[in-house]
Amino acid sequence: MKIKTSYGLSWLPLVVIVAIALALWPLTPPVGLSAAAWHSAVIFVATIVAIVANVLPIGAIGIISITIFALTYAAGDKSASGAIVTALSELNSSLIWLIVVAFMIARGFIKTGLGRRIALMLIRLLGKRTLGLAYGLAFADLLLAPAMPSNTARCGGVIYPIADSLARSFNSHPEDASRSKIGTFLIVCIGNVNDITSALFMTAYTGNLLAVKLAANAGIHITWFGWFMAALLPCVVSLLIVPPCIYYLVRPEIKKTPDAPVFAAAELDKMGPLGKGEWLMLATVLLLLVLWIFGTWLGIDPTTASFVGLSFLLLTGVLTWEEIKSEKGAWDTLVWFAALLMMANQLKNLGFTTWFGDLIGANIGHLMAGTSWVWVLLLLNAAYLYTHYFFASGNAQIAALYAVFLAVGMTLGIPVLPMAFMLAFTSSLYCSLTQYTHARGPILFAAGYVPTRVWWRTGFVVSVINQIIFMGVGLTWWRVLGLY
Repeated sequence: MKIKTSYGLSWLPLVVIVAIALALWPLTPPVGLSAAAWHSAVIFVATIVAIVANVLPIGAIGIISITIFALTYAAGDKSASGAIVTALSELNSSLIWLIVVAFMIARGFIKTGLGRRIALMLIRLLGKRTLGLAYGLAFADLLLAPAMPSNTARCGGVIYPIADSLARSFNSHPEDASRSKIGTFLIVCIGNVNDITSALFMTAYTGNLLAVKLAANAGIHITWFGWFMAALLPCVVSLLIVPPCIYYLVRPEIKKTPDAPVFAAAELDKMGPLGKGEWLMLATVLLLLVLWIFGTWLGIDPTTASFVGLSFLLLTGVLTWEEIKSEKGAWDTLVWFAALLMMANQLKNLGFTTWFGDLIGANIGHLMAGTSWVWVLLLLNAAYLYTHYFFASGNAQIAALYAVFLAVGMTLGIPVLPMAFMLAFTSSLYCSLTQYTHARGPILFAAGYVPTRVWWRTGFVVSVINQIIFMGVGLTWWRVLGLY
């Protein structure tokens, strides 16, 4: 049982985590590891467990971890000033600032109403049948994804309210059995589709950029356009196949929804014609896409492009500085992301990641000697995916395990780009396994439309379908692209 204070601190998990960390700290490091690598690993694992156990809000955990890392000279620094410089080293990471700025830009979708308008327009176009409704919501998510790095905000803040309103308009309510009419299907579908749209664009999910940074540490450099091209075909196939599979698994009672386009049209009438703010927001998104796709040839870094977009929104008044300051998710991400990335980088620099990867790789290599690398990739990816049952944060797992599994794959001779991309895409696709494995889950689950058994069953089946698609279509596509 957790004992929580009025300010959100869970004392019991904290005491257990600190006690174990203190017991591990003075131990002699395993052969091949320095004391600095061992101490950094202890703090890093303790931080990950604290995040999973929800000891405090993740930003607060980040601040405390940075503080402890500096106070203990964990990275082996010789001076106090050197220790704090190391602890704060990732606050100037361009990828972190890309995420922060993109969070702020995404606020414009909600403020101007452009995100809601896009969703309603697609429902009006495709919503005559229940499955068409699901595709309408899916395509709305798809259009918003490139410039909204918070898949929680995208799904929970834009798509879910519309899905909820649609369900209630068909007398499908979360508090009784009527949820099975259409509500359960819509909510399950928008969550699983959100995983796919998050995998398609590098800037659609914060975890993608963390994976890109960790891959860069291993010498694998991934551009925005390179990510998009690798994800394109398997994600499109998944986007087309997953909604009908969920339709079959959940079996909504209502099959036809002739009133949905009427509902959408009425809501659009209330919104009126496209406003100035929406036009400016649309222009910003198009500008960002051009700069992200062609930035390599134009000599513009993706982070610089995001600052261009945000500056445009500020100059045109679409967003104000007060709204930027109040974007808590962005500033929260700056802190915890910097903390996790700093420790992950130190583990790599101090040799822990390579040591741990070689240790696991040697054992797996012995067991699977002579086996095709494709089967080894399948095994590693499945292990990485289903380990997520033990995590309550997608980013926490990426920070803890992505570099390790990548190192193992490279040790076992798996081509580096397929390994890096498969793990990165899986880091989005595992978010709907359960209602607690991603921050978006509690929002959708708390609505009451989806029973636990339905969520878990559907999440597992869809995870298998996605693995088949990415191991089959994905590997074939990457071969055509010349990635291996």
